[in-house]
Parts: sequence; C-alpha cells; structure tokens
Amino acid sequence: MSENSVMVYIQQNNGKAADVSLELVSKARELADRLKVEVSAVLIGADVSSEIKRITSMGADKVYLIEEPRLKYYTPIPYSKLMIQIVSENKPQIVLYGATTEGRDIAPRVASNLKVGLTADCTDLQIGDHTQKETEYKDILYQIRPAFGGNIIATIISPEQKPQMATVREGVMRMAEPDLSRKAETIKITAKLSAEDFPTEIIERVMEAKTINLKGANIIVSGGMGVGSKENFDLIRELAKTLGAEVGASRAAVDQGFIGAEHQVGQTGTTVRPKLYIACGISGAIQHRAGMDDSARIIAINNDPEAPIFGIAHYGIVGDLNEVIPRMIKAYKARV
Repeated sequence: MSENSVMVYIQQNNGKAADVSLELVSKARELADRLKVEVSAVLIGADVSSEIKRITSMGADKVYLIEEPRLKYYTPIPYSKLMIQIVSENKPQIVLYGATTEGRDIAPRVASNLKVGLTADCTDLQIGDHTQKETEYKDILYQIRPAFGGNIIATIISPEQKPQMATVREGVMRMAEPDLSRKAETIKITAKLSAEDFPTEIIERVMEAKTINLKGANIIVSGGMGVGSKENFDLIRELAKTLGAEVGASRAAVDQGFIGAEHQVGQTGTTVRPKLYIACGISGAIQHRAGMDDSARIIAINNDPEAPIFGIAHYGIVGDLNEVIPRMIKAYKARV
C-alpha cells in the first residue's frame, strides 16, 4: 500500500493534541495541495479519539488512530515502534514532527531505523526542484532552518530517500482557521506490543505551568541591547505591566544576561504574532524580525534613525527609550 501523503505525527498531552501538531497539519495541507496528495496524521495515546475532529478541521484527510491504556503517556520504545510500522506500511513522502522534547526524541529514532534523512528545528518548509550531478529531483521538500548560531539560513534537502523528514519549531507555522465541515477517514490500528516494549514505567508525571506565554500574548514589549543592562529591563517590565503585556527580548539581550532565554523572540527563539509588538532598543536584525514581523502593529523605539527595525515598524519613535518609555507609561495611565 502506498499513499504518498504528507504525514504529521500528532503529539498529545493528557489526551489533547499539541498546538504545534495542529500547526503542522495546517502546513501539511498547504504542502499536500502543492503536491496533489493527501494529508495523513498519526495519533497515538489512550482515549484520544475525541481529538480527531480538531485534527481533521486543520486539513487532515486520514487519521491513523492507535489507542491503548499503556500508551497514555509518551515513552520512546513503543511509540517509535508504532510510528516506524505506520510509516513503513503507508510510505508517505514527507513526515513532520514538532521540534519539542518529544518530537526531537522520536523523529531521529524513526529516521535512523528507516535510514532516511532528518532535518531538525526547521522554521520554514517549501516545495521545489533541485538538480544534482545531472539528476533532477522534482517537487522535493526544502527544509529551511537557521545555522551557525542563527547567522545564516540554510536550505537542506534529502531527495534520494523517502520519506523526507523534519522537525519544525513551535509557532513558526500559522495555524489555519478550523473547517469543521471537513471529513477524514479514521483508520484504527491495533498496537501489537509486548511487555518487552515497555521497559520503563511512568510512576508520576509532574508538569510545571508556563509563567510566560509569548505565543498567546496580544501585546508584547521587547527589549534589546539598547536597553543597556539587566537593571534597565525593569523599565521594559513596567511598560509591559502597564499595558497588560508579556515581556520579550532579542537574542542579543538574552546573550548579555539582561533577561532569561524563555523571553527570547526571533528565529532562534519564539515566533510571535501579537496584535501589538513594541520593540525597545532593538536594532532589528533579520533573525529577530523573522520571529515578529507578522505582528498586526509594530512600534519601534530606537535612538538610531537608521536601525533596520524602522523598516518594518508601523510607528517609529527616534529617541532615548529611558525618556520615551516613562512618557508612554504616563500618557497611558492618564487615559485610563
């Protein structure tokens, strides 16, 4: 049997499909339409069938469903064994995983077993052609990711063996509007697993709630090297608190120790699309712009009128942020 689809591994947590997996189904739909093939999804877990409708609404044509109590939580050996089985039997031409802890664990196991290529931590995926040593490859997957510490963007291909496999960073693919009228074929698969496939047992699962939600924020106030110091970041936090915003940062600010890496926005951080993004003391290197240039409104504050950030900002303020931000806070409080 050969379906030649674009396949997505669905990561689920407590029976709910992860956002990154739904983002990838949306992207898979786009790639599959270009290739004129179907989108398939693999959903493994216990009591997860209720998520099929959500997965279908994002663009899936087929959902391979494996439900069993022992599969409630991800463990490497049984999950990778089942994924290898499904990929081997159905022969998709592309398989996508989220670049999460789980995706980064299972993807290389599957790729190694099948002896195919795998590109990690992609930030874009495209379909194109490639000629190599007089051999022309049509409609192959361009796997695009930062390289050399984010200083260049590399396009990687693995055309000689199928499937082409990639893990994709969370948030970089736009999640489509759900189409609840879509229908998909559900293919139930019985897990042929023995006790030897479960050498480990999860006794207790402890999950720490995220204190920062850049992806879901409507307003983000970000600081860069121009903030000057860790202490000066208090001004960024004060503006964010006043506006009910999350605090973001450029990679340069994180590298300097001004703020923690969980706040980093950009190609090597979190990709965001808030309604309002305020960039304070951020020059606007391409790596940062790639992670926030889809924001609905961008305000840039910088004392350099030639800073690249002004090229994408809807509103630009040339000035010292230590003077501008207090005035913004005062003006906002006066209005409310």
